[in-house]
Amino acid sequence: MLFMLAFLMMMSEQPVPPVQASSTAFYVATYIDVQVNSTNEGMALIKQYRDATRAEKGNSGTDFVQETGRPSRFVIVEFWKDQASFEAHEKAAHTAQFRSKLKAIHNSPYDQRIHQGLAVDSRPWSAGRGAVSVVTHVDVPPQRTDETEVLLKRLAEGSRKDDGNLRYDIFQQTAPRTNHFTVFAVWKDRNAFDAHEGKPHTRQFREVLAPMLGAPYDERLYTSQ
Repeated sequence: MLFMLAFLMMMSEQPVPPVQASSTAFYVATYIDVQVNSTNEGMALIKQYRDATRAEKGNSGTDFVQETGRPSRFVIVEFWKDQASFEAHEKAAHTAQFRSKLKAIHNSPYDQRIHQGLAVDSRPWSAGRGAVSVVTHVDVPPQRTDETEVLLKRLAEGSRKDDGNLRYDIFQQTAPRTNHFTVFAVWKDRNAFDAHEGKPHTRQFREVLAPMLGAPYDERLYTSQ
């Protein structure tokens, strides 16, 4: 407990610099799990969806990653300039067609998480061959939301300075699920990610966060496509 209080006091004395993110922007993470023998078909569908989504008005970026070790599972990440553009996308014909075709080959329904930005990286998405993407879901009780926001902002600030980091974002789910967060990171290779895992600031973050978690710390590795 004393360690936790000391760490939080230390962070409160070092203000987190503002990030380049619009307060109206929407960030969407969609988890997809298809049947193993339909992996290639699923990837083809996702690529078509990605390309069509990128062409929509108000889309600031769309891409997807494939889970390491379980290649039939994917995450699509979308950046929207505002709620109106996201809602228009949800009504688009290509969105409905994608979901209809996906339903025929999925293992379970897609899981869409809608967020606003808590600490959004100003760097462009840059994930070349060999890059490792990491998607982490953080779930805390509602009464610990404010503390967790501070911890996650500090984690993002420190992690962006680590060697080999290409991007580090913290997204916070929209109301009423503001106690749920998605951490999205891209590293130039597995060695860079492994080095980050052993950094003091990473370990301190987890020491403080662990007693507050409402569900297991869910961190998964992916490759960019």
